[in-house]
Amino acid sequence: MNFPIEAVRERFPALSLTDKGRRRIYLDNPAGTQVPRTVADAVARCLLTTNANLGGFFETTIAAQEVVDDAHAAMADFLGAASPEEIIIGANMTTLTYHMSRTLGRTMKPGDEIILTRIDHEGNVSPWLQLAEDLGLVVRWLPFDEQSWQVEEAALAALITNRTRLVALNYASNLTGSINRVKALTRIAKQACALVYVDAVQFAPHGLIDVQDLGCDFLICSAYKFFGPHMGILWGRRAVIDALQPYKCRCSSNGLPERFELGTPQIELMAGLSAAVDYFAELGAVAGEGGSRRQKIAKAFELSIAYENPLAQRLIDGLSDISGLTIHGITDPARLGERVPTVSFTVDGMDPETIARQMNAENIFLWSGHNYAWEIVQQLGIPADQGVVRIGIAHYNTATEIDETLESVHRVIAMLRQERS
Repeated sequence: MNFPIEAVRERFPALSLTDKGRRRIYLDNPAGTQVPRTVADAVARCLLTTNANLGGFFETTIAAQEVVDDAHAAMADFLGAASPEEIIIGANMTTLTYHMSRTLGRTMKPGDEIILTRIDHEGNVSPWLQLAEDLGLVVRWLPFDEQSWQVEEAALAALITNRTRLVALNYASNLTGSINRVKALTRIAKQACALVYVDAVQFAPHGLIDVQDLGCDFLICSAYKFFGPHMGILWGRRAVIDALQPYKCRCSSNGLPERFELGTPQIELMAGLSAAVDYFAELGAVAGEGGSRRQKIAKAFELSIAYENPLAQRLIDGLSDISGLTIHGITDPARLGERVPTVSFTVDGMDPETIARQMNAENIFLWSGHNYAWEIVQQLGIPADQGVVRIGIAHYNTATEIDETLESVHRVIAMLRQERS
């Protein structure tokens, strides 16, 4: 079936908002998406009807526990986890990664090695760098290939040794948009008995994740990147996390996943998280899938990928027509399936922030800068204080919005060139 774009857009109240009569075009999605009304309603309903802490015997605390349990079950379905006990929910990806890095640090000793990539978001770099500094670990850097825009298996195989304890990878880049072959890279790491920690924040809105098939040990994502509330979700393989002892309060639970979830949970946001997962399931049901929630989610991604990819190619083709503009990422139509619809570019002699500010003034929401892809801009020789212009598509965007954005890019660049001449 064709993607039901109008019905989808009707579910997102923010898409109908205007500013002084001017429409909004949301292309800031890699930094955070808008939410369906059902997500906002679930958060409000939880606050108004089940607002209590956990562990008691009265109605609201019992209902709050059900919200928490439902969120873990929903994310187990979303990620293909073996059990909700493998799902750890917290403040955000970076906070969870810092917490897990310190926990894993208890199993490491000076001289042990960790491998970090040059294509990762800083949230999957700094926690490990600082752990290495604290413990005297050896950091080995894994560059990405500037032709394929991916981390190559041969490059990882050349770096890994019998002292490698952990490989931190990303699934998709928040700057280049390229998707790494995580399953193949994980296979190489596991041959050396290294743990694999995968940042899937940018992939999760655009493709089905199957943690069991990938073979990694940890995978992390952010709900607010896939139409949910501001929180992070970490999956950990049961056999691995069951043996770990995190930093926690002495009297708090030693059960899973509770011993990794510090303090009072964000219960109302967990209600929104379940609603975000159910939004995908409902989209799959509209497409005719009548099976399990997991099967409906898979169908939703099948449908949205088929819709998003042509929009991404439309954007890439339109940008490629501009002289002096460089797209930093995969542009070959034959490789569209190897990227998410996040497109970053620079223009010779122009400050990306200036371009972004001009387009923002036209109510086209997008970002400039390094976007925490610190290692990418360093490898590419892009000044970190300038970075790139980044446009990120979600499945609620339209071809008309892409065309208006391209017209704006052309107009802004032509104006800035005229001002310089």
